[in-house]
Amino acid sequence: MTVSDARAARAPMRRADGSPIRVLVVDDEATLTDLLSMALRYEGWEVKTAADGRTALNVAREFKPDAIVLDIMLPDIDGLQVLSRLRADGSDTGVLFLTAKDSLDDRITGLTAGGDDYVTKPFSLEELVARLRGLVRRSIVSISDDNDPVIRVGDLALDEDSHEVFRDGEQIELTATEFELLRFLMRNPRRVLSKAQILDRVWSYDFGGKSSVVEIYISYLRRKIDSGRAPMIHTVRGAGYLLKPAP
Repeated sequence: MTVSDARAARAPMRRADGSPIRVLVVDDEATLTDLLSMALRYEGWEVKTAADGRTALNVAREFKPDAIVLDIMLPDIDGLQVLSRLRADGSDTGVLFLTAKDSLDDRITGLTAGGDDYVTKPFSLEELVARLRGLVRRSIVSISDDNDPVIRVGDLALDEDSHEVFRDGEQIELTATEFELLRFLMRNPRRVLSKAQILDRVWSYDFGGKSSVVEIYISYLRRKIDSGRAPMIHTVRGAGYLLKPAP
């Protein structure tokens, strides 16, 4: 973690309009939701909870959270179905899955379903809060300290204030994690970035060394950024990935 990242991790977090960050915690264990709610309110965030999937959907649609902590195993519909319905509603809210399952297949299933992070029970409360802070940083519109918040590489432009991305003038819709991955690539044009570097920067931890997570999200970006166009995202075999202007 860089010095700037460490400062960001300690700084109070807020929405772009200055109001508290909103988090929805979904789990059928009341003791756990109470514990998480207390920890997140200590961060200065506004928290709502739900004990089942259908309640979570109703609360999410009204509360419009900036992030959701979502248990996969719920008493009615599971967390994957909840996320699928939220995405179908057009929601791109960052989701951190919380579950007792710990196999790689379960992790990949959660992420490919549109989740942004994954924590297994039992977990460290400090680690979960740290990961959630990272997820919120990727999800909310931050106030840029630069005069020009737009990063440009070739015909690709990324606005750090509005979280809008354009290629050759055409707007491209990205999830919060896709946006953060693209931003990291665009801040380092023509530089080969290893999977370990990407995991550390985009997910703020090494995800147990599971580099397949990076491969999945690179493939998502390629479909959105490069599809039908000259490619900008390139694989350097055995080394990592780089982004450069199309010829």
